[in-house]
Amino acid sequence: MDVPTFDDVRAAHERIGPYIHRTPVLTCTTLDRMSGARLFFKCENFQKVGAFKVRGATNAVYSLSAEEARHGVATHSSGNHAAALARAAGWRGIRCHVVMPENAPKAKQDAVRGYGGEIVYCHASLEAREKTLEQVVRDTGAAFVHPYNDPRVIAGQGTAALELLEEVGELDAVVTPIGGGGLVSGTSITCAAISKGTVVYAAEPKNADDAYRSFRAGRIIPVEDPDTIADGLRTSLGELTFRIVMKHVSEILTVTEAQIVSATRLIWERMKIVVEPSSAVPLAAILACPDMFRDRRVGVILTGGNVDLDRLPWQIPA
Repeated sequence: MDVPTFDDVRAAHERIGPYIHRTPVLTCTTLDRMSGARLFFKCENFQKVGAFKVRGATNAVYSLSAEEARHGVATHSSGNHAAALARAAGWRGIRCHVVMPENAPKAKQDAVRGYGGEIVYCHASLEAREKTLEQVVRDTGAAFVHPYNDPRVIAGQGTAALELLEEVGELDAVVTPIGGGGLVSGTSITCAAISKGTVVYAAEPKNADDAYRSFRAGRIIPVEDPDTIADGLRTSLGELTFRIVMKHVSEILTVTEAQIVSATRLIWERMKIVVEPSSAVPLAAILACPDMFRDRRVGVILTGGNVDLDRLPWQIPA
């Protein structure tokens, strides 16, 4: 599987332009003061389907030939990629089959259905997701679009960093969450091409720290039964994203559940915007490592805002 290039990111940006929002970059004086850094938040919580995932999904769907797209698309996802792929498939007028774990947030299940996605449930493990997906593909003939380990998806995700850098100029650092690694892969490819002085960090829950352990070991260590409120980060790195992370990412920072909840609440209260816990993991990492970011210009990609309003993060018992 070929590693996407920055030319692929630029082509993706042109391809998906008619369908996505160019999301705003916001700042917050209070969070600057608390972190000691100058923070620039790329607000993908305002994106179509409420998450950055629509970038990669749309690029993948519109990269398919007519023959490849004839039987629709299929994927496995805990939510945001599923909704994004269903939305992109709807734009192209093709079917979308989604394998979702049984414990996926209700708000994300509802979004997938609302965009016309057809859900097949499975046990909440990567193995179950992959086996169920294989059966769906056999039954339907749909084209598989991996949530992150796909060059087309990675190139699409890299467009968020492209827009961020175009708007605010060169940054000292960019921090993204890491689950499967598609976003940080696309981000790091983009930064390496047009902002060579930018250091790329990934942030991850301690309760789902497979990327951190894989990074240290130099080999993929799959996640096992992750228990984190950041449900979008419960997946393991793929072979392609692992290669890119090892080449371009400087460090993977981990944070506790309490730090994630605190950072989520800070964004809600201080920036007056809704983000899901996965989005707040980078801010939690920045606040936990003040010496690493003090007096630096730092980009933060807020990845999504799809929250179950009946189960707010600070209302869930520890």
